[in-house]
Formats: sequence, C-alpha cells, structure tokens
Amino acid sequence: MKLTNKIGVMVESFGLGVREGLKKAKDVGADGVQIYATSGEMDPANLSPQARKELKNYIASLGLEISALCGDLGGHGFQDITANPAKVDKSKRILDLAMDLGTNIVTTHIGIVPDDRQSGIYSAMQSACEELSQYAHSMNAFFAIETGPETAATLKAFLDSLTTNGVSVNFDPANMVMVTGDDPVQGVRLLHNYIVHTHVKDGIRLREMDPKDVYGFLGHAPMSHEDIAAQASSGPSFRELPLGEGKVDFKAYFAALQDIGYNGYLTIEREVSDQPEQDIRKAVEFIQAFK
Repeated sequence: MKLTNKIGVMVESFGLGVREGLKKAKDVGADGVQIYATSGEMDPANLSPQARKELKNYIASLGLEISALCGDLGGHGFQDITANPAKVDKSKRILDLAMDLGTNIVTTHIGIVPDDRQSGIYSAMQSACEELSQYAHSMNAFFAIETGPETAATLKAFLDSLTTNGVSVNFDPANMVMVTGDDPVQGVRLLHNYIVHTHVKDGIRLREMDPKDVYGFLGHAPMSHEDIAAQASSGPSFRELPLGEGKVDFKAYFAALQDIGYNGYLTIEREVSDQPEQDIRKAVEFIQAFK
C-alpha cells in the first residue's frame, strides 16, 4: 500500500488563531488546512468579499489549500425543528464562504440520528438535511457529516433517505472506535459512496457508553465541543490519543480508503493535547510513512 492522498491539518488544533495556525500548518509539512467558520474572524458575516479574496490569496501564498471548512454549529445539531431555520441558513452561508475560498466541502455534526425513523426528531433532521443537500448539490458541493455519533449503518440509511448526495460524509475513524465501538474499516466500505473528506485521529474506548452522553440529544443535553474535548482528555469513557497509540488500525483503514478509490484529504485533527504542534508534526510523519 502506498498512499497518494494529500495531508491536511485542522488549523484550530494549534490553538494559535487562523493566520499563525496557517503558518504552522505549512511548517509541519501539511498540504492543506481545515478551518472552523462558525464564529469570530471566520464567521461568514465578518468576511467581506475583499477579505475573502485576501484570505484565499494568503493561503495560496503559503503553498496551502483548504481541504474543507468546519461548519459545526453545536447544540443538538438539526434535531430541534424550531432552531433549524436559522441553522440551515447559517450553514448555507458557510458553504458560500467555502466556495469563495476554493473548497466545496463543509464538515458538520447533525446530531445523533435516531433509530426510530418515525420520530419527530428524525423528521426534523431529515427535512433540514434535505434542504442543505439540495442547496449543496446545486453548487456541486457537500455538507459532510462527521462519523461517530451513530453506527455507519444507521448513518447510511439516513443518507439514503435524501434525494441527492449534497449531504455526504466526513469519515472520522477515531470517533467510531471511541464512542460507538463501530469498525472503521467496515464503515468505510458501507459508506463508500458518500465519503468526501476524512479526519485522521486516534483514540481508545475505555467502556461502553450512551452516545447521548457524548454528543447530546434533544431533551437529554446539548452538544458542546468543549465538553467533548474535556471527555476525550480525562473522562471515564474514552480517550483521544496521538496517532498510532490508540485502537484505530490505520494500515487497514488506509487500505480500505484506497480500495474504495478515495483520493481526497487525510486531515489531522488533534482536539486534546498540551503539545499540539509536536503531536501534529508526528502525525504528519506517521501518515507520510505510508506514502
């Protein structure tokens, strides 16, 4: 096996802000970057057409490109029908920004897909994702749902219920290993028609858990990125670890991606670390060893 995929890095993983994070991504040997675009300086409302051009040119001047933007709006994802109109509109604006910056992928969490397809929560999520899917499809773009909150089989059934593939998959093997105990290799094979972006992350599951206690659920608890990171750092159920130190079988995982013909980015995400640059640099080297 010899990987040819480009290597990406989550800019926020460095904890340095966007511009300094971009420089650091170049320094550690990445080909591209993924950037959060939900608030602050990267909120679409805060970036004029001129500012977008300047940022795109700056990224290009570093020899980088954007693998995807992150449009995760937190809370319950799209489970709350009363909150969905505003969230769907904001998600569309994030995709508009992505297109202006040269990528057609926005990754996101939509909330845990319920097993009960007749439930109001399932209907609310399906309606919101159908609207987003059609919007993205009209632009030859994708909203990519991150794996982990539910099994690959449940996610596939949900995606199959939509009329286009404008909502697809950002495959994160560690989330599956840490939370649902699902097999990433089988997940890749099952979701192969939908995978448009991937994360490279590692971790270990310490005990069985209810995914609702991690990702939240309407009527249960909202999802907080900070809360999830805290759990991954010191919680009782799972632990995020540097690449190669957890339970993701990367040789088999990368081989599965090759088998399905995936040629997109392998984007490093390090959400929990007191030495992020060192861990990310090692992660780049870890992936390069497969090239």
